[in-house]
Amino acid sequence: MSSTTLASGRTSTAQTLDSILDRADAAQAVVQRFLARTAEPALRISLGLVFLVFGVLKFFPGVSPVEGLVGRTWNALSFGVIDGSAAMILTGALETFVGLALVTGLLLRIGLLVLAGTFIGIFSPLVLFGSEAFGATGPTLTGQYILKDVVLVAAAMVVAAAALKRPIRR
Repeated sequence: MSSTTLASGRTSTAQTLDSILDRADAAQAVVQRFLARTAEPALRISLGLVFLVFGVLKFFPGVSPVEGLVGRTWNALSFGVIDGSAAMILTGALETFVGLALVTGLLLRIGLLVLAGTFIGIFSPLVLFGSEAFGATGPTLTGQYILKDVVLVAAAMVVAAAALKRPIRR
């Protein structure tokens, strides 16, 4: 067996290093099993809480910072049929339903389908109101507010992939 003399005068063998690496591998395996068990539910619940909180805010006039944007987006997407408080109530209801579905796991597949639809509405202002989303120096505060939702899309994809593993019929 090979050995190496360290600066401290102690001798380190390959066997000692292997033993340390084996313990590190075992610890890493424990962490990996924990993460495999808890990561998806934690992501699903935290994503749900985001939608639940932002959805509930929309039921209270003047509380949501995107109230004007939501009204104008619905107005444009519905060709003038939905705007103002109706747009806020509808958006709040959709987001609250999605949030509850994600947090509880009940009606999860329907919640994920509704979530996919909400992403269309969430990203629509980038196209509908591009000049408000992007200025000469890059994304405006409105644009940044919308673009950060790319992370929510990725999180929703991970949650959906896990939820859709199970067959529809049991």
